[in-house]
Amino acid sequence: MKVLIIGGVAGGATAAARLRRLDEHAEIIMFERGEHISFANCGLPYYIGGAISERTKLLLQTPESFLRRFNVDVRVLSEVLSIDRSEKTIEVKNLKTGEVYSENYDKLILAPGAAPIKPPVEGFDFQNVFTLRNVADVDRIKEYIAKNRPGRAAVIGGGFIGIEMAENLREAGLKVSIIELSDQVIAPLDIDVVTEVHHYLKKNDIELYLNNGVQKIVEVDTGLSIVLQKGSVEADMVILAIGVKPESALARDSGLELNERGGIVTDKNMRSSDPDIFAVGDAVEVTDFVTGQKAMVPLAGPANRQARIAADNICGVKSEYGGTQGSAIIKVFDMTVASTGINEKTAKRLGLSYDKVFLYLGSHAGYYPGSRQMSIKVIFELGSGKILGAQILGSDGVDKRCDVLATAIRAGMTASNLTGLELCYAPPYSSAKDPVNMAGYAIENVLKGMVKQFHWHDVDALPRDGSLNLIDVRNPGEAASGSITGFVNIPLENLRARMDELDKSKSVYVHCHSGVRSYIAARILMQNGFEVFNLSGGYRLYKIMHTV
Repeated sequence: MKVLIIGGVAGGATAAARLRRLDEHAEIIMFERGEHISFANCGLPYYIGGAISERTKLLLQTPESFLRRFNVDVRVLSEVLSIDRSEKTIEVKNLKTGEVYSENYDKLILAPGAAPIKPPVEGFDFQNVFTLRNVADVDRIKEYIAKNRPGRAAVIGGGFIGIEMAENLREAGLKVSIIELSDQVIAPLDIDVVTEVHHYLKKNDIELYLNNGVQKIVEVDTGLSIVLQKGSVEADMVILAIGVKPESALARDSGLELNERGGIVTDKNMRSSDPDIFAVGDAVEVTDFVTGQKAMVPLAGPANRQARIAADNICGVKSEYGGTQGSAIIKVFDMTVASTGINEKTAKRLGLSYDKVFLYLGSHAGYYPGSRQMSIKVIFELGSGKILGAQILGSDGVDKRCDVLATAIRAGMTASNLTGLELCYAPPYSSAKDPVNMAGYAIENVLKGMVKQFHWHDVDALPRDGSLNLIDVRNPGEAASGSITGFVNIPLENLRARMDELDKSKSVYVHCHSGVRSYIAARILMQNGFEVFNLSGGYRLYKIMHTV
């Protein structure tokens, strides 16, 4: 059997290695248009910022090492020009010599990846305007910084790459601005999670220009001027991180089925519309695991799993791809931000029956030194309590909790299942009731009617005409430092003694700092005949959402 692989980074290299492990006698040839294979493209921003100090650390394999270990013929600087499906051949151009030749195949794997989006905007072709996809790109950026010593950088696009580049350019000593067309960075996050990220970026001297698109870039005496829809930003260099598009031209030209966004359509075995051609990675359409809808999700983990599945099926090992749930994590200076499953925007757009809980909990036992708070948002299905998505930010322990919740989503678990998880506990690592357990308890309380919720976006619409009991159960010192208009301070410890101040004919809306004490207050009042609503996420979240 002869298998050709087009693309030599995550998907292509993984497929080649898996093929060899399954079939020692197959002829495997991998073609890569660039100079390097199997490089750590997720690590490129950290090489710019200096966290990764040696360029060689980015090069996980070389053509020579891949040949020695896997007996795979790796041809770099080799561009595949076309696919002839009827003859089962490809046409290849050797970019070093200019030679064009053909290779036949029994099976073909497409792993071309995705390319940075570069719209036809004036100035995007300047020499000090960069994209970041491969080692050659990072070399150009590093060389420019070393040679020209720029003081200011503008990052256009606030996705994962944009945020990572902004952080690492800041670490490299530059003053950095992020320009984003939408009203937020990191699109998978909901606004009530990402707003805290916005505040944190500003705290770390990153200027944010949200709801603002780039019209053009012009050269001025002081460097570059990025002309926006509203105002302008000056910089010495620009990073384009607008997003990526699938590199599917070969598939399109050969007549393979694509979706409306250019993604290659495959079945669960990663087989394209041609039974002898498989496709994996960022260029492939996937099924959203939670919603069942088609999507494009360019992530390294799914690309590697798809590559393994394609290799399995080529070698007769039955294997299926179960969909992508979009689990992702990003470092933002000393903050960690992670998400998995769907966000509230998606749940609302699809008309799902859902609710959400917000929690603010320590990464480990509070009495053990070093505990750091985590903000947790979990989206769940009403009725069943099935976990649909989660977003967490903090520092230590964020990855662990998001991974557990990602596993819960993959397993179709409910809030009750979360409460029953027996997770590792010792004071330096967690609490006896882990934050994941606590999320399950909070959701169970809602589903079982132990508490009714209202949310930060409901607060301002509450009438202040005396028709409701509006109660703040924080201590007086907390209330003095900031409060919600119209809410009367009755500390939790005094609530039982002062209950006669409340009108039982009127609903009670109660809040504390994070939602814990107000939940206790709600239980007290509910058992004394009041209808009570607890502010999920508490005053802390409300304040974040009302701080400019």
